[in-house]
Amino acid sequence: MIKRSVISPTKILEFESSAQLTCRNYSNSWNTQLRELAKLGLFKEGLELYRQMLRFGDSPNPFTFPFALKSCASLSIPISGSQLHCHVIKTGCEPEPFVQTSLISMYSKCSLIDNARQLFDESPQSRKLAVCYNALLAGYTHNSQPSKAMSLFNQMCFSGVPFNSITMLGLIPACTLPAHIRFGMSLHGCNVKCGLDSDLSVVNCLLTMYVRCGLIDFGRKLFDEIPKKGLISWNAMISGYAQNGLASQVLDLYGKMESSEVEPDPVTFVGVLSSCAHLGAQRIGHDIEKRMACSSFGVNSFLTNALINMYARCGNLGRAWKLFDEMPEKNIVSWTAMIAGYGMHGHGEIALQLFSEMKLTGIQPDGAAFVSVLSACSHAGLTDKGLEYFSEMERKYGIRPGPEHYACLVDLLGRAGRLKEAKELIDSMSVKPDGAVWGALLGACKIHGDVKLAELAFERVIELEPTNVGYYVLLSNIYSDADNMEGVAKIRVMMRGRKLRKEPGCSYVELKGKVHLFVAGDRNHPQTDKIYEMLNRLEDLMEEMCASTKPKTYDGRRKKETVAGVHSEKLAIAFGLLNTIAGTEILVIKNLRVCGDCHLFMKLVSKVVNREIVVRDASRFHHFKDGDGVYAYTGLAFAE
Repeated sequence: MIKRSVISPTKILEFESSAQLTCRNYSNSWNTQLRELAKLGLFKEGLELYRQMLRFGDSPNPFTFPFALKSCASLSIPISGSQLHCHVIKTGCEPEPFVQTSLISMYSKCSLIDNARQLFDESPQSRKLAVCYNALLAGYTHNSQPSKAMSLFNQMCFSGVPFNSITMLGLIPACTLPAHIRFGMSLHGCNVKCGLDSDLSVVNCLLTMYVRCGLIDFGRKLFDEIPKKGLISWNAMISGYAQNGLASQVLDLYGKMESSEVEPDPVTFVGVLSSCAHLGAQRIGHDIEKRMACSSFGVNSFLTNALINMYARCGNLGRAWKLFDEMPEKNIVSWTAMIAGYGMHGHGEIALQLFSEMKLTGIQPDGAAFVSVLSACSHAGLTDKGLEYFSEMERKYGIRPGPEHYACLVDLLGRAGRLKEAKELIDSMSVKPDGAVWGALLGACKIHGDVKLAELAFERVIELEPTNVGYYVLLSNIYSDADNMEGVAKIRVMMRGRKLRKEPGCSYVELKGKVHLFVAGDRNHPQTDKIYEMLNRLEDLMEEMCASTKPKTYDGRRKKETVAGVHSEKLAIAFGLLNTIAGTEILVIKNLRVCGDCHLFMKLVSKVVNREIVVRDASRFHHFKDGDGVYAYTGLAFAE
């Protein structure tokens, strides 16, 4: 076996000198060596070997060029590829089908898709061969030109050239956007009609297409029908659930995968870890970390970054930092994950310090890093620093701000009460503001009670995201705070007319590796009676503690019973207290923002029971200890 570590131009020269003595004019010997180098991924060495062959006076033949062209394609060297094309013409090998295919693939992979199409159109043989169509179809997909790929497939069918599984593997990935799903579904029908749906590779490709287009149920149906599922099928379904935000389904499917004795790989773990981060399932993430340590993956920066993100989003900054600190080579993703983690926890100064250290190591910040640092400034109230970073994005680093950066800045100004400046910023944006930008302004109006500006922001945001229920609820809450019941009624009528339903509030607590879910007013949990009994005891204790204050700081009896019932985070905290020993931190993950009443409730509970309570809502982390909270309530709540 030839290993990359021992290959050198000198060795190749010695190798070729020997070859020249024994089989100088035997092209097959050169082709065999080229094939072996290509198989090992030694593409530079392959091109050097091709040059040596020419220097020794031996001529390439039709079997030589595919390997040399593959090397140019893999290394993305279009100039060398064009020179090889000249050699093809000079030697008269151009009509050979596999040479044609290799040339089309080389131009496609070198981002010269127009050259590939010109070559295809100028060759009468190409337009009759499935292999040439397949190469060009894959080229259009590779170069993100799905419409041309679909048009070429139609031409292929019209010309009577039979398609095969290779055709589908090149074409189906062009249909992974919702706009092209109808064409993708028609391809699925073609596969069934022609019997290609028995090809596992094609089925996996269709499965990936459905989940990326958000048709998760179609994908799951295909997945369930696969008689013998391999690792690729499991990964496609797990990744599909993760990309569509269905974290509970990811963990459920991962459990079934383990039962089926299919060994996971890094792709599996990345999908599962992202779901652990979403649900706060730290125990499962920790088990995956231990499995990784015993695996043959070695040091994998993608997995380490996923672990850092998981621990940070599960509230364990200490472990996240340890993993980050031990990384032999930190990349931009590693730094961004830590900056975002500290920002979410309200440690803005540390996040900014990390940002500075990253730049000192020579890593230039990208757009994602600036989103994290601007968000950290917003959560920590570092308004001036945030404005400073925003101004240097384009000026110093040449990064043009996108809507996501403007949304952070609008949020930053809005939290500081600078609503007029926030509105002026939106009006002066160099890109069209999206829903997140107007939504940030709407949230700021909630904090400061600006009804008039809120109505303007609401009009703009529902033009862009007419089905986002959160914005309707937010404006309804703004009207409610202003005692404008007519406005509240108007929003309810609007929601009914558009058949929109408010997302139910839910909270997660992990206990012994199992995630427990609670919704507002939940009475389905096996420990329901004990949970409500615990809540009543807590209410009594808090009222006793606050009875002497003037004005009274807490009136739980008055607020506890709402239309929706007890809020989910209260139920989750009571469950946590029932099932953990004294002194244990309780971590709750909530899908919506925490309301003011629950914020006060958690603050007082932390004092009454002498526990640290950490709640991650839709925006950030809230830490409560001994009656104190890192964050004061901002009013950015979506009522349950």
